[in-house]
Amino acid sequence: YAERLLADLDRLEWPAPIKAMQRNWIGRSTGATVSFATGADSDGPAIEVFTTRPDTLFGATYMVLAPEHPLVEGLTADAWPDEVPTSWTAGAGSPSEAVGTYVTAASRRSDLDRQSDNRAKTGVFTGSFATNPADGQPVPVFVADYVLMGYGTGAIMAVPAHDQRDLDFARAFDLPVLAVVEPSEGWRARHHLAAGAPATEWPEAYVGDGVAINSANAEVTLDGLAVTDANAAITSWLELAGVGEGTTQYKLRDWLFSRQRYWGEPFPIVFGADGEPQSLPDSALPLALPAIDDFTPKTSDDEDSEPEPPLGRVTEWTTVSLDLGRGDGEQTYRRETNTMPNWAGSCWYELRYLDPTNSAAFVDPETEAYWMGPQFDGDCGGTDLYVGGVEHAVLHLLYARFWHKVLFDLGHLTSSEPFRRLFNQGMIQAHAYLDDRDFYVPAAAVAEVHGRYLYEGKEVRRVTGKMGKSLKNAVEPDEMCERYGADTLRLYEMFSGPLDQSRPWATTDVVGMYRLLQRLWRVFVDEATGNLRITEHEPDDRTIRVLHRTVASVRDGMETLRFNTSIARITELTNHLTATYPDGGVPRSIAEPLALLLAPVAPHIAEELWARLGHDSSLAYEPFPTADERWLVDDTVEIPVQVNGKVRGRITVTTGADRDALEAAARAEPHVAALLDGSAVRKVVVIPDKMVNFVLAQQ
Repeated sequence: YAERLLADLDRLEWPAPIKAMQRNWIGRSTGATVSFATGADSDGPAIEVFTTRPDTLFGATYMVLAPEHPLVEGLTADAWPDEVPTSWTAGAGSPSEAVGTYVTAASRRSDLDRQSDNRAKTGVFTGSFATNPADGQPVPVFVADYVLMGYGTGAIMAVPAHDQRDLDFARAFDLPVLAVVEPSEGWRARHHLAAGAPATEWPEAYVGDGVAINSANAEVTLDGLAVTDANAAITSWLELAGVGEGTTQYKLRDWLFSRQRYWGEPFPIVFGADGEPQSLPDSALPLALPAIDDFTPKTSDDEDSEPEPPLGRVTEWTTVSLDLGRGDGEQTYRRETNTMPNWAGSCWYELRYLDPTNSAAFVDPETEAYWMGPQFDGDCGGTDLYVGGVEHAVLHLLYARFWHKVLFDLGHLTSSEPFRRLFNQGMIQAHAYLDDRDFYVPAAAVAEVHGRYLYEGKEVRRVTGKMGKSLKNAVEPDEMCERYGADTLRLYEMFSGPLDQSRPWATTDVVGMYRLLQRLWRVFVDEATGNLRITEHEPDDRTIRVLHRTVASVRDGMETLRFNTSIARITELTNHLTATYPDGGVPRSIAEPLALLLAPVAPHIAEELWARLGHDSSLAYEPFPTADERWLVDDTVEIPVQVNGKVRGRITVTTGADRDALEAAARAEPHVAALLDGSAVRKVVVIPDKMVNFVLAQQ
């Protein structure tokens, strides 16, 4: 599925950084697999390597196996060849001693540590040589921990002239360095290298593009070819010679289900007397976990023993008699006691949400097609909008896509992707406070005094971080709701900044949203009497225009997830109504759309206002307001009037006024008229709805 997971990213409305993270995680690499023969007569096990730069094959001067490579033991010679440098042997008396010691030491290092660029390269010679298929030359085979078993084949052909890690290793072990790609003139000049300077004099590996050099044998020559052409030529030769082939590889690995878990979703797998795994029939599904009290795995002093999962102790569950319907009749089986990693549920929950009470299927096909099916030819379908953090980029989001595609291929779904559109929300942050020991102190107990922050009388340092218990700066939503109401909390969170940006929490700013709701309430209701202040009168044109502009802006804000701008426009409309109708009397034709606009951001007060307006049903069933385009266009526009390119006045004119009308209005502007009096106008530049400029003749 790796290629489809990669290609289908182009069909998704996801942030570019998330797509890039998934592409990097999948790690598609195109290149070639090359076979290096071993043994005196090429009768030893061949070493397979994957390289993205097969064009550099002629520059491979040694090979490296990962310590975990299965060929390490077989390629470790019985004795050192003659004249082996001491640096290659690590001072050991034999290859087996050197390799054994090194492999043991490497097993204690993490992959991250092994690949660190700051760490000196280490390794040992196996005592064996391989044959470079391009030139027939013997190349020594080393074991080194900078090569990982998890990527490619766990073995590399080392080209030190054109890979920095290989060059570092080559210089540490005095290995040949042969240039097979001509460096650019700029690179040579930057390093003060003369043309033709050997690679042994280079200060670093050359990893850029260039034409091939020193790369020819009796059957193929790459010399003079650019990288792309050289790769194609050598790959064709490898395939014809039977020592390699063009290959695409991926870094993607199943690191979730392959890791053992002690508790999670049970695998619907049983093992028979022959030890072979068998899947449970549909009639035995779903498989439920037993109720147990002790989840601690059983351990042993024997370091080679396998820990026993909690399920392993529930014999009445692990041992089961079943007829699997394969003609064997009822047999005794042992259940799998490892479990799935809790991703088995989170990979398809969006589908179950569509049909949560269906006991016959995880989702009805028609229901899935209605809610998540493709909307047009070429559409991948899926959830219309998924709001989630960037931390899920290569975990939940990637494996949910894989899971979804499997279900699609099995014919259970019409959508080939789970989430059509993704939006990454920011984090709510908060100020935290550190004492002189760099310990966090309760933020709620810190007082600001003359610009200083004090806790129990001692000054503390303020920092900003993620809100949470560890920083002792959490704000309880229940407390905010009890004090200001749930609508106030919702408004504050949505108004505090763009949804995709992290922003600090400020309790003092919550009051602003509380006051906005109070003003909104007073637009509808007389606080003293509780009577409705709404009339059936027709609104003036200016109020109608403000309403429709608010509707257009709120709708746009909702669709683009810019809730803060939607709330800002609602605030402006509220302020306009408060100023225009200070004694009440807001027209119903304005008040009802306002209540509907308020509903998504402050649903409780909106429902209350809707009921007070005389409606028996919930406003949730009402259509959302739509702006009338006629009221979105200004009747008048203010434009600048210039004299010799400098603004000397402004005029308000009817939108779309013709050039003559604009010139006449501009001439009548008092400041402009005074400047034009007695002056000869050489030219008049008129741009409708934009500006008027009088160019005066020079006196």
